[in-house]
Amino acid sequence: MRRLLCTTLLFSAGLAHAEVPRVATDIAPVHSLVSMVMQGAGSPDLIIPPGASPHSYAMRPSEARAVAKADLVVWVGPSLAPWLEEPMSSLAQGAERLTLQDVEGIRLLTNRSGVAFEAHDHGDHEGHDDHDGHDDHAEHDDHEGHDHSAHEGHGDHEDHEGHDHGAHEDHEDHDDHGDHEGHDDHKGHDDHADHDDHDHDAHEEADAHEGHNHAPGALDPHIWLDPQNAMVWLDAIAASLSAQDPENAELYADNAAQAQAQLVDLQADIQAELTPLRGQKFVVFHDAYHYFEARFDVEASAAISLSDGAAPSAARLAEVRDVVKDTQAACVFTEPQFNAGLVDALQDGTALKSASLDPIGAALEPGVDMYPALLRDLAAAFTSCLAE
Repeated sequence: MRRLLCTTLLFSAGLAHAEVPRVATDIAPVHSLVSMVMQGAGSPDLIIPPGASPHSYAMRPSEARAVAKADLVVWVGPSLAPWLEEPMSSLAQGAERLTLQDVEGIRLLTNRSGVAFEAHDHGDHEGHDDHDGHDDHAEHDDHEGHDHSAHEGHGDHEDHEGHDHGAHEDHEDHDDHGDHEGHDDHKGHDDHADHDDHDHDAHEEADAHEGHNHAPGALDPHIWLDPQNAMVWLDAIAASLSAQDPENAELYADNAAQAQAQLVDLQADIQAELTPLRGQKFVVFHDAYHYFEARFDVEASAAISLSDGAAPSAARLAEVRDVVKDTQAACVFTEPQFNAGLVDALQDGTALKSASLDPIGAALEPGVDMYPALLRDLAAAFTSCLAE
């Protein structure tokens, strides 16, 4: 009888584990957020490896298998990876989709127009007026000192041959990753007034969410670079997982809440670090940082390339040089994926400093630590290049 009972318990435990959804995610920052919510139950698969462009990518067989096996696909949406629509429709017909660009409560911005960007006043929007229900995150001051930048040097993830991210079973040992949290739909964060809520004017809000369009006025797809958007997404991820796996609903909710709390602290730390840099002029390689700039009130004067990183024309480069001269820009930011020679040409004969920014975190190890490390690395790059 005792042997039968033990066998029954083991069988029941196996069923509970099997009910954890198989989850596929598009990019490493989204993979990190999903990993935070799933820790203790399972881990997601990553479709697009760090270093690869999410705008156009040909999946490897292992990545296609991850999509085919998925019960849930979490992706930014067609604004970032329009090519993913077809494989999701053909390979994952029965999978649920969580399209993050469509989640209610996030702030969406549009692609900026022209070479020289129009300046906007982000200074009058203090408080978290659009963030309901997170009064209990007022006391996270004791989280300071969490260094999430320790994942630098994981470099070239473009050639992950042998890393089969399509086999969900291979990720069982990732269950213990993480204590990374964040809150985005933070109504009631009145006591976080030092986290400026830089809501933009209506003309910056994105009305059209469909399609992959880098034209001025189209949706800017780099939505994850606003940590408050990530906080909202954590709740949506937990809700989607809970709908498929009710037995672990409490775990998912608790993980999301802890991740939100961590991101609240992280946002406060970054805000304190970047506030002295307000008003400093700089140029980015491509217009991927609008969300980060708006959240922390540091604003680019121009971009060498468009938001998709396409090669700039000679005429555009000449205009950028004029912007650098006219604004007396202090810094130009490079990116590891693009031609550094264009930046060298801008620096020629000037005192323009440079530093590297990476919106996708190509040098960071995927996992729960990745998203906080990405934001910290961006802040550190701004500080290193703009601090006087």
